[in-house]
Parts: sequence; C-alpha cells; structure tokens
Amino acid sequence: MSNSEHHGMKPLEGLSAYCRSSKYGEEQRDDRFGRLFQYLSPAYTRPDILAAIGAKNGPMDGKSSDKRTDTVPVGMVFFGQFVDHDITLDASTTFDSVVDNPGEVANVRTPTLDLDCIYGLGPEAQPYLFEQGGTFGGVKLLTGVDNPGQAGLRDSDLLRSPNGRAIIGDPRNDENRVISQIQLAIIRFHNHVAQTLHDETGLEGHDLYEHSRQQTTWHYQWAVVNDFLTDMCGVPVVEKILGCGRQHYCSEVPFIPIEFSVAAYRFGHSMIPMKLQVQKGKSRLELFGTILGRGFDALTDPKGVVDWHELLFTPENRKVERAQKLDTKMAGDLLNLPFIDGTPAEKSLATRNLLRGNTFLLPAGEKIAVAIGCPEDQIKKVIKKVAKVNGDLGDEGIPLWLYLLAEAEVIGRAESDGSTNEGEGLGPVGATIVAETLIGLLELDDHSYLGANRNWSPREEWNTLGKLVTVAQP
Repeated sequence: MSNSEHHGMKPLEGLSAYCRSSKYGEEQRDDRFGRLFQYLSPAYTRPDILAAIGAKNGPMDGKSSDKRTDTVPVGMVFFGQFVDHDITLDASTTFDSVVDNPGEVANVRTPTLDLDCIYGLGPEAQPYLFEQGGTFGGVKLLTGVDNPGQAGLRDSDLLRSPNGRAIIGDPRNDENRVISQIQLAIIRFHNHVAQTLHDETGLEGHDLYEHSRQQTTWHYQWAVVNDFLTDMCGVPVVEKILGCGRQHYCSEVPFIPIEFSVAAYRFGHSMIPMKLQVQKGKSRLELFGTILGRGFDALTDPKGVVDWHELLFTPENRKVERAQKLDTKMAGDLLNLPFIDGTPAEKSLATRNLLRGNTFLLPAGEKIAVAIGCPEDQIKKVIKKVAKVNGDLGDEGIPLWLYLLAEAEVIGRAESDGSTNEGEGLGPVGATIVAETLIGLLELDDHSYLGANRNWSPREEWNTLGKLVTVAQP
C-alpha cells in the first residue's frame, strides 16, 4: 500500500451522512471518540479550497519567519505532543470516507492521563520494560544505560532492541529526537521517584512500584493542568473550569471529543519552529534535519541530547527557547513534509488538518463560538482575519482548526488582568475545548489526582514541568 493510499487521500465519499442527525442516542464509551457539540450541523469546504489554503507558498506559509512568543517555552509544545500520545490514537480512519458517528471509531490509547505510554501494561505483563531482581526489580524502568550492548550513546538514550527500535509503551514517542528525549526524561523521573520513596519509606517490590507510579503520574497530571494548560489556554480559563465546572465536556466517562483531537489540539502545529537550540551555547538545529528529525533509531550524535533547561523554565533560570507565535502561519517545512511521499496536498500538514474537518463532520468554528457564548464582535474579528487568509471561504462555514488559529492570532490567550494576549495562546473557543477536555479526562478518572484526591498537592521539588524533567537529568 502506498503512503498516499494509507492516509486515504482520495475523493470524499459518503456525503449522505450530512443529511442525518448528529445526535446518536448512544451511550458514550471510553474506548471510542465522541462529540462535544452534537446538535451543530457540520461544515463543508471544497477540498481544492482547503488545498490552496494549506499549500506550500500559500497563505499559511510562514516560510522562515521566526516570530516567537514572549511567554511559552518551546518545550511545552513538544510536551503537548507527548500528552496527545498518552490519551489518543486513531488507527483506523482515513480522509476518503466520512466519519458520521465517532462513537464507532476506536481510540487505541486509554483516554486518561495515566502514562501508559511510559508503563505499558505494567511489570507483570511487560517485564522487559523493567529491572529484574534486587530491590528495584519490577519497579524501575530500563533505559539505554541498562543495556551494555546497545549501539550509540546509550547513556543518553531509550532502551533499544538490536534493530534500533525503542522498547517503550508507545512507539510514537520515538518518532523524533525531542519527543524521545521527553520519554526518557519521564522514565528517569519515575526512577528518581522510586529511589526517593524507597529511601524515605523502605518500600520495595509491588508496593513501591504502585506508590511510585501514582506519584509520578499525579505530578505529571499536575504539570498538565498548572503548566501546560495555563500556558496554552490562560490562567483565567483554567481557574474558571476548576472553580465553576465544565460547561460543554459533559459525560459520565472520559472520552476524546473529535473537536479536540481533529481540530483544537492541533494548534501546536502553528507553534513549532523550524530550528531549535537544545544545548547551551550551541547552534540551532533543523527540526527535520538529520540530528533532531531522525527517529526510530539509536541516538548516535551527541548534539541530539536535549538539555531541558534550554527548552523549559527551570530553577536554573536560563534564557529559554520560545515557541513560535500561535497564528495562521506555519513553518514552511510543515507544508512540505520531507518524510511523506505523495502530492503537495498530501505533504502539507495544514491541508491534512483541514481535510480532517470535512471527514469528521466538524461544525464551523463560528457556529461553536456562538454555542459557547462568544461576543459577536469577537466572532466578526476572527471572520475578518480568515477572509484575509482566503476569501474563497466566505463569511460562513470556517473550518474549525483554521478558525481557532485565527482566533489565537487576533484575540489570543486570556490573562489574569482581564486582557488578552494575541499569539501567546488559544482564544476563547480553542481554550474552552482544550482545557475542558483535559480537565474532564482527569475529573472523570478515579485514579487521577482530580478524581481521587482534590486536596493533593505536589512536592515542591517536583511541582513544575521544568523540575520534573530535569531533576534526574545527568
């Protein structure tokens, strides 16, 4: 099967689905996708218009522009990718067939922030992920340093098999060097937690594993809410949801909404720079170059070792690399992906995102804005911006993903003083979908800190993402 066939870049079929009600009357399942706005009619934009919007050298092409945010560290964008891999994987749908009922689409990941991408199925079902024997047998996770025969820079790499493939809970967390280094950092954090708890309590074996996993997972979840969501959605949005409750993510079980997975959570694609500085005093490296862009193989170049003090705010207070502005522009390389074979539309990440909106029958961005109560002047402001991106879209039926990018550009992230900060984070619609979904996943999980103990607080030495990923960094 060719690459283009695998990703379903064929004429759209099944448009009769548009004539059916979007209310299914089915009980939501935690292993299936679902909808937040079930009663809103889907939008449709001709594929040729979408291809023109997302084309290389088209209106979304930021080329080599380097407009960085003032407040968002670039490591937070890659952490967002790690979170995505923890909660969602659609391994069945393509672009060539309408998905009328997302409840029929399986989510291969557990829709909870439980770090199953780190722990897999646990030490009994997947013992090869863990140390064997001794005090930390079945407790500490293995890395490259534990494999004397491993090729490359094993002391700074994941555990790998002889063919170079990472032995981890989710293979996607080895698709580029930065995400593999996040995986390694959180494995190291778990091992650090296990060592700390053993030293403090004397726990061993199964009890130590369970306690270490809970503490690692809860500190990670705390970082998702109090670092990631506040950076991307704004402190006021997060505090309102936590204090007053969710208004749109309403379910008795945790599930992944398609408005989140197909559109809103793809905002990070606009914030990825073409080059990254991952080591102090060293030159920036091409994101898709041979050092950072290479995945699914052993780390062999010392330049690919990520120093997280350079990409996240940490107690060292270095000058941290910032993310790109969140707007309707994307790095030029993302509109001509070097690892995809096929037509220009197939190679453009922007076009692929836009086409997914048609496939999954997503409502128009401005329709959702009305549904959540956005002021009319805000909506008009976003529509005006989208018209500048591509006038062929008209003033109705704006693809949700594009609407959210434009909203971030002209309205921006809510700030604690009542203002908004253009380009620093998501606007009201995007922030609502992303924050309600991730907080909802935690509140509906009996094993999370928000579902099990809402009075829990993290340890001071582990209470930020920057501390979490650097506390065990050599």
